[in-house]
Amino acid sequence: MRHWRHELWRLLLLAGLGLAVGWPLGAPGAGLALGLALNLVYHLYQLHRLHHWLTHDSQAEPPSAAGLWGELMDRLYRYQKVQRIAQERLRSTLGRIQESSEAMRDSVVMLDRHGDMEWWNSAAARLLGLEAPHDRGHHITNLLRDPRFIEYFHARDYRDSLTLPSPIDERTILEFQITLYGDDERLLMARDITRLHRLEEMRRDFVANVSHELRTPLTVLAGYLETYASFTDQLPPRFARGLGQMQEQTTRMQNLVQDLLLLSRLEIDRSGGDHAPLDMVRLLEGVKRDAEALSGGRHTIRVELKEPRALVGSEQEVRSALSNLAFNAVRYTAEGSHITLSWRPGPNHGAYLEVVDDGEGIDPVHVPRLTERFYRVDKGRSTATGGTGLGLAIVKHVLLRHDARLEIDSRPRQGTTFRCLFPATRLEGETLAT
Repeated sequence: MRHWRHELWRLLLLAGLGLAVGWPLGAPGAGLALGLALNLVYHLYQLHRLHHWLTHDSQAEPPSAAGLWGELMDRLYRYQKVQRIAQERLRSTLGRIQESSEAMRDSVVMLDRHGDMEWWNSAAARLLGLEAPHDRGHHITNLLRDPRFIEYFHARDYRDSLTLPSPIDERTILEFQITLYGDDERLLMARDITRLHRLEEMRRDFVANVSHELRTPLTVLAGYLETYASFTDQLPPRFARGLGQMQEQTTRMQNLVQDLLLLSRLEIDRSGGDHAPLDMVRLLEGVKRDAEALSGGRHTIRVELKEPRALVGSEQEVRSALSNLAFNAVRYTAEGSHITLSWRPGPNHGAYLEVVDDGEGIDPVHVPRLTERFYRVDKGRSTATGGTGLGLAIVKHVLLRHDARLEIDSRPRQGTTFRCLFPATRLEGETLAT
């Protein structure tokens, strides 16, 4: 307020001087105008000094001035100093981030809201073939032209990663992951998983080959045991009991080999050539009959159909997945339990294929691991009921091949729901009116 009073007094002083000069000459108005003009010239001069300082030498101290102009220049200088310190701190932070990104073995590419490349580390240049400054400002899909990546990029659902060969070397396998941040900007990361990919291929080949080689001797062994079983009434009880146990274990090994071969086929074969609209009524009723045969009347099994559209997929694979879920419900629920197989509408115009039981339920601690190979909640009980520990792993791979996902909802003593969610793209037919 003090500076404003000072400016007001200066204005009044110049106006008074102008009047004092013009009054004796008979032109008080001209004198007043002259005083005001002098005040305007003073302010224009100070404005010129401020503009020159800001545009040519803003790093130096501001020009000295009295009153309001001096206060204004000092405040601007202090503000610039604070901003300069903040910029230096930010520049230092960005430098450390870039240095740490450069030290990473994984590729890091920063994309703007349009998908254009702004910055990348040296690993990205090595694994993706990026060249600065030639590629800067280009859209990422100009570099990664694989249709699977383009679909992944535009889908904007980055919960899962994407595995593709490197654009500069097909022998190098990369895992891509995109993260959204800021104003719809993206951070693309790619890491070399060639070694893990080859180990996974070796594991699949090993399991497939061993399973295939075991099938023939097990078939021969089972045949001979079945022949010898016809003479059990002529054998001592001890030998007859041993023969029965050998038959049970041979059957269990055959089931295990069959499930391993099915898993290997699901992992390797991705053609989907047998996909067609499925008769859901016939499918569910067929699985119901098989489950009733396994139950032997100990459970109540029913079918619910609330979705009129058909599922497009492999009948053999979907039937295998649904049968595994239904058989698990029969094996692991107490006598008198109710089991429901249903096909009903799901979210986003998709559909659910569900198996619901009112049995003992599963402790939530086990749910995240249920689809792992050979994982069992109760190892002793699973072995006694004839399970191989591969059923839910088969279900997971079948659903992956059908763009679906498995949801498990279970609580101890509250039953279990296995829910297979299929997207709308996997359905054919008309939707029920809502």
